Amino acid sequence: MSTQASTAELVAALHRVDGKAEIVAGEIVLMSPTGDLPSSAAAAIYRSLWDHARPTKSGRAYTDNTGFLVDLPNRTSFSPDASFYVGPPPGPKFLQGAPIFAAEVRSDDDYGPAAERAMAAKRADYFAAGTQVVWDVDVLRDGLIRAYGATAPDTPAVYRRGERAEAAPALPGWSFAVDDIFE
Repeated sequence: MSTQASTAELVAALHRVDGKAEIVAGEIVLMSPTGDLPSSAAAAIYRSLWDHARPTKSGRAYTDNTGFLVDLPNRTSFSPDASFYVGPPPGPKFLQGAPIFAAEVRSDDDYGPAAERAMAAKRADYFAAGTQVVWDVDVLRDGLIRAYGATAPDTPAVYRRGERAEAAPALPGWSFAVDDIFE
């Protein structure tokens, strides 16, 4: 069986997964459901992105569990908690390519050294796939947003309560009130 056939089979299997999952290292990796605060934070970010997309027609906002197919050595898909995409709409299929902006909202299990390494590896994959900005949204402990950019992937801008987080250059002119992740 060719690598291409096995990738196609994995993508077909991903379509049938009940719940959130990504294809990493040639396997479907299931992702745990999240609780109230992380889910509400992701919804607030999506809603703000959707409000931005409507008048600007610069792309489309997507909610949690949307599948983005990419072609990386160790990753075939992403499923961010909220995202913005500028490519063509595929109808019922997964989106082709990475979003230009992705928000990853931390859940209870997203803390500690192993979680930090996994999140850094995922951000590196996002940037390798073409994502311009990735937010690490910490609503549970620190109450802040770390905005990582592809041009300086190890030096995030940090936004706290009372501030507006930005996602330039991915989304020029759009910003998000950090306080909104707590509503």
